[in-house]
Amino acid sequence: MPQRRTRTLRARRRRPSLGATAGIVTFVLLAAGAVARPAFVTDAAGPTFNTIGEHDGTQLIGIEGLPTYPTEGNLDLTTVYVSGGPNGPTSALSVLGAWLDPGSTAFPSDAVYSPDLTTEDVASQNVADMTDSQSSAQAAAAGYLGIDYTETLRVTGVAPDAPASALGEGDVLLALDGEPITGYDQLGRLLNEGDGAPATLTYRTSDGEERSTEVTPRRDDSSGRYLIGLYLQRDFDFPFEVSYGLEQVGGPSAGTMFALGIIDELTEGSMTGGRHFAGTGTIDAEGEVGSIGGIRQKLIGAHDAGATVFLAPTDNCDEVAGHVPDGLSVVEVSTLDEAADAVERIGAGEDPASFPHCEPGSSN
Repeated sequence: MPQRRTRTLRARRRRPSLGATAGIVTFVLLAAGAVARPAFVTDAAGPTFNTIGEHDGTQLIGIEGLPTYPTEGNLDLTTVYVSGGPNGPTSALSVLGAWLDPGSTAFPSDAVYSPDLTTEDVASQNVADMTDSQSSAQAAAAGYLGIDYTETLRVTGVAPDAPASALGEGDVLLALDGEPITGYDQLGRLLNEGDGAPATLTYRTSDGEERSTEVTPRRDDSSGRYLIGLYLQRDFDFPFEVSYGLEQVGGPSAGTMFALGIIDELTEGSMTGGRHFAGTGTIDAEGEVGSIGGIRQKLIGAHDAGATVFLAPTDNCDEVAGHVPDGLSVVEVSTLDEAADAVERIGAGEDPASFPHCEPGSSN
């Protein structure tokens, strides 16, 4: 958060009364709110949505193709209201209000958004992030439940001078040296095991033709991994379909709560034991929980909605410690396994305080 700026006025011979001072300040603020258009973004606590409940009369998570079971309690995803940036200018009053409100923040727009981004760009990215989050949540939940699914890797871009420069957008990876490519992590293992030796990459072009090309993976000094210069989209084929009755929320941060909601609906009995949980965190197909933005606002939103237990990503712990509303217990999680275990055990009556919780300096 930027430092709050204060304006020092030259002292006058006569000090105005308190009432007069208040009037002057009010006038200045109103004038500033009317004419100033600072390049700031503000955020505040947004609404919560129960992933095992309904929204506007529609089940928030609908599942077809597998038996589902009744649920109870809440597994709320949490949101943040964001104003400013490409969505339109914020007034000085809004910025000042965010600085004065412990539950809000204000920061320069260029710290978050590129200057050339449009409202449409932001909306499109939010939709894409949400779609990816939902697919990853379904994969993570399926993996947790032992449900088999298939994964294919589709090329979305090729880096300049890439070892796999023969490929193009839309191509699908099939095999490396005759070994079928079954997923992103498995491809990484195959490349690392090859230790940079030339290999034959088999792929299917966007028009359906199968081809092969020789690639010599390059070692990335920062990660120590071998790469072939491709940007890849993970596409999944599941034996069940999931639909989401939530359109006005974007971004990737609901992944963990979506995965928990899917697990609860596909599992007999209630995970929550009727308790009110909320949480946040990205999720990948392997069930790793990632950090998100706006964690303090989400804590407030969860508390205001009646949640008593909040699942927070371990990597957000430094932002959580010291900012937990009274009556809300925070459990830190780094994997879907940890999140599901916490919900089930707390739902069965265990004390939330007995689980790992965020303390200053506990983030990795």
